[in-house]
Amino acid sequence: MRVPSVIMPVVSASIVAAASAVSSAQSVKVEEFTLDNGMRFLLVPREDQPNNIAAGWMARVGSVHERPGITGISHFFEHMMFKGTRTIGTRDAAKDAEFMRKAEDARLKLREMTLRGQYDRWRRGEIDDPWDARNDTPEMAALREELRGLIEAHRDIIVKDEFDQVYTEMGASAMNAFTANDLTFYFITVPSNKFELWAWMESDRLVDSVFREFYSERDVVHEERRLRTESTPTGIFDEQFESMFWLSSPYNWPVIGWPSDLNSYTYEQAQEYYATYYAPNNLVGVIVGDFDPAEVKPTIERYFGRLKKGPKPPPVVTMEMPSRAEMRMFAECDCQPQVRVWHKTPPFAHEDAYALNVLAAILNGRTGRLYKRMVEEEQIASSASAQLDARRYASAFAFEAETRGDATPEQLLASWEAIVEDLRENPVSERELQKVRNQIVANQYRALQSNFFLMVQLGYYEALDSWQYLNESPSRLQQVTPEDIRRVVEKYFTRENRAIAFYTRKAGSAPEDPALMALDPQMRGMVKQQIAQLEGIEDLAMLERVYASVQSQAAQAPEQFRPAVEYIQSWLKARIESMK
Repeated sequence: MRVPSVIMPVVSASIVAAASAVSSAQSVKVEEFTLDNGMRFLLVPREDQPNNIAAGWMARVGSVHERPGITGISHFFEHMMFKGTRTIGTRDAAKDAEFMRKAEDARLKLREMTLRGQYDRWRRGEIDDPWDARNDTPEMAALREELRGLIEAHRDIIVKDEFDQVYTEMGASAMNAFTANDLTFYFITVPSNKFELWAWMESDRLVDSVFREFYSERDVVHEERRLRTESTPTGIFDEQFESMFWLSSPYNWPVIGWPSDLNSYTYEQAQEYYATYYAPNNLVGVIVGDFDPAEVKPTIERYFGRLKKGPKPPPVVTMEMPSRAEMRMFAECDCQPQVRVWHKTPPFAHEDAYALNVLAAILNGRTGRLYKRMVEEEQIASSASAQLDARRYASAFAFEAETRGDATPEQLLASWEAIVEDLRENPVSERELQKVRNQIVANQYRALQSNFFLMVQLGYYEALDSWQYLNESPSRLQQVTPEDIRRVVEKYFTRENRAIAFYTRKAGSAPEDPALMALDPQMRGMVKQQIAQLEGIEDLAMLERVYASVQSQAAQAPEQFRPAVEYIQSWLKARIESMK
């Protein structure tokens, strides 16, 4: 995601996945149509929010489509798509192109020297990092200085963030994007009378996108990785745990990519990747709000119809290998002691996913089995949660809990195992199951009240399988039986099918903020990531703009996400006051 307009906690992949069981009790009427070039559109006209349209488009490309050597390139494209076109973002298109060509020549030479000479020196133990500029040869140092000068000169003709500015001046808001394992999603909210502006702007960056600042933007992504992963208490361990969990699947690497790959891919490789996955036949537009389909269709055809159809993207071939032995990881961190247990489960569209989602609902919440046993009865956990992390090609059922008092992660694991054994031996009562069904119906209704969140759900489910999950899942979830719950527990919750991470507090580390600890664990992780990014912003005016953006978005956030948004607001306010 982009900073500073990144504070959109409900659009991260983990949040949408957590809400997979809360689509809607009502039927969402979607009008579909497809352009001659293969680009599909999902239209949902609604009159309850006048003069408001949530508009976006989803590319069926995420980290799962990458390979070693170019990991992180899907997320990198999310950054590149905000750099403008030949008409937006530059004062001189010809000079712009010339600077980019010279920078590409210099960077290719530097890359060749690194992959050949520096990697050889690294393998021999002469240097510790082939990509670190401190290990440059004199020739490399001179070339790097040349590249730095080109980048600085190029900035004189770049109009920074002009793409965003054009939208903002026309009354649009909340322009952003996110990249996940299976998709990349670009979105914005526009006034109804500015829909043509959206169609022109978005089709223009698809037809005529200019990947300016291609090499300098790598530094931005490296900084994002540092803030999100390397500077958070458990970030590097979470990354290692997930990579350990996925043995063969392309889910094995992080969405943001491995550091060495962020340094290595070329402009030519990026163009090839873009041509493959950003062709219109691999895109889906999603429009929700106050509009007339008969009026917007010609506009969509006029602008998006000019995109040229591309080759069919290659399929994801490598399947996840079944686990034959339990895996365990032990880590010390500046964090509350905790445990994570992940079990491999089938893809999003699999029949068993419904029972697994209902199982998560049985376990979660103040009246759920995790809270009642671990927090209230045994008093060994400050929090505990479970969720199905559903993905297109494979999924994981994740249990996570943090300790309370002198309890240990091993005690949390033992308590979890006792809960699993009880589920295996004793059927869930019809009363307990009905309570969960009622909660699902209520949550499903609330999740569709906002145009924006409906748009995100439609695009997200379409990437994982089909947007029709939104309408079909309520009845399917209601049909889950106690025997279904027992069956999936027996099938997937085995020792050989799990990976466990034990996190213990590193000696000398300070306890966490009590207000942060009071948040739901999943929300807490999201909040930590957002704050880690915000800590890198030293400009007071920018922080104030972010604070204003958070305030405007808070009113649209579903009730279950508001504590997280309120915590971020409070943190921002305190940070701003300390800088004045």
